[in-house]
Amino acid sequence: MPADYNGRWEMVKNENFEEVMKAIDIDFATRKIASHLHQTKVIVQNGDKFETKTLSTFRNYEVNFTVGVEFEEYTKGLDNRTLKSLVTWDGDKLVCVQKGEKENRGWKHWLEGDLLHLEITVLDKVCHQVFKKAQ
Repeated sequence: MPADYNGRWEMVKNENFEEVMKAIDIDFATRKIASHLHQTKVIVQNGDKFETKTLSTFRNYEVNFTVGVEFEEYTKGLDNRTLKSLVTWDGDKLVCVQKGEKENRGWKHWLEGDLLHLEITVLDKVCHQVFKKAQ
């Protein structure tokens, strides 16, 4: 197992999130609310199996996956699309490629000390979020 992502992570930085939401056609009102939310990520990792929850006062999102196994992901409450997603290891980074209506869609997670980084990409837009380990 390249890295241990287990824990509860509290958002400390959220750059360019609104631009990514625009790129996946999130409506104006939802973008305004979502861009001001404090998010918490809860990750339970057992080897290459992950259970992830993104929690906020507005909306929660859960996705479970096994590294190296393509799965169908329904982005309920986000942009409500069905994607084919594949998460792989790139060293200690988790890299997800999402195939669907939007090109160049996916994300990367990596750890630096007690910080969890998340880079979300859609089309030519990139959001960088940082979470600090809470437990």
